[in-house]
Amino acid sequence: MKKNENEIENDTLGAIGIGAMIVFIALVLVAAVASAVIIQTGEKLQQNAQQTGSDTQREISGKISINTVIIHTDDDYMLLFESSPGSDVIQTNQINWQMTCDDGAYNYLSDDFLGTFDADDHAAMAVITEIMPGESYGLVLDAAPAVATDCSAGNLGVNGEVTFWIHVNGGGSTYERLYISDATAGSLVI
Repeated sequence: MKKNENEIENDTLGAIGIGAMIVFIALVLVAAVASAVIIQTGEKLQQNAQQTGSDTQREISGKISINTVIIHTDDDYMLLFESSPGSDVIQTNQINWQMTCDDGAYNYLSDDFLGTFDADDHAAMAVITEIMPGESYGLVLDAAPAVATDCSAGNLGVNGEVTFWIHVNGGGSTYERLYISDATAGSLVI
């Protein structure tokens, strides 16, 4: 009779293969999660960049640049301005200005840009409803519409200071400080 002896050997190669497959699957899952996070972050950054670009375009496409301000009379300033580079046509009914000053009491003035303008062709003052890109304009600002609110050079005198803003509805704002070094007509305050 023949005797069969079977010896059982431990095969470790199969265990190494299964372990490697588990590690590979884990790496694929980690890579998938990392990819999802990177894609989501990229989409969020792209949305923020678009919003920032839209906000910047909105502010630039409707903003006034101040060229200079001079004392026109004791009660008035002459504002010489143009629309900022890259601006669209701006309707004058969408533009407002504000002044504040301190002559011992806080004074606040505001008004719109509706009025008569001097276009850069130096023709007679005319009613203008649109500020065209690339053109300069002049506007007389009444700085003393009432006794209680007087930011005029005649009231503030030499070394007076006026804070001045121009706001375009749906656009940008412009801010300047007017320093009065000479209160006579024609003197620069910017």
